[in-house]
Amino acid sequence: MSEPERDSDAVYREALARVHQVLERAQAAGLPEPTAGVLATAGQDGWPAARTVLLKQLDAEGAVFYTNRTSRKGRQLAENPRASLCLYFQPLYEQVEIRGVVAPVTAAEADRYWERRQRLSQVGAWASYQSEPLSSRRELEARVAEVEARFPDRVPRPPHWSGYRIIPASIELWAAGDGRLHERERYEHRAEGWCHFLLNP
Repeated sequence: MSEPERDSDAVYREALARVHQVLERAQAAGLPEPTAGVLATAGQDGWPAARTVLLKQLDAEGAVFYTNRTSRKGRQLAENPRASLCLYFQPLYEQVEIRGVVAPVTAAEADRYWERRQRLSQVGAWASYQSEPLSSRRELEARVAEVEARFPDRVPRPPHWSGYRIIPASIELWAAGDGRLHERERYEHRAEGWCHFLLNP
């Protein structure tokens, strides 16, 4: 049963707090990439695509990840700005799904994150024509060398590289149970505001 009588903002804050608690447990478990999740998108043709991205920020404004905006996911998000991000934590047998409308982050936000990236990752963002056909690995390595020579000191952020924010419409928490009797809870934004309810496993 949903709980629309609760304060909507409080319900949303509770959802975010619980996701952060799961992420903290994942970090404590020593996972090599505790923020890795599968991002699902679909373009105008309706064909879904999924790939792993890293969740770089989660706050009241939404869930942020960064990528090449000319990639397949970038093109699909331009056509259909909706996505689902699913994070599964194997040792914990817990899962989080964040689903919602997607909007680009600001240039200032992208710049701040860009400056924290390792140099090779910065170089790679220039060298890789993400999702485009590649004739050989040697071609990519040659472009990496070209970028290294072009930017011997600071590597600026490419105009095609930035971030996206999933503005949550729903947040679902899943925990494994014996006999497949899992625990599922959903926080969902409706016309009357955020509500919380259980789901059958």
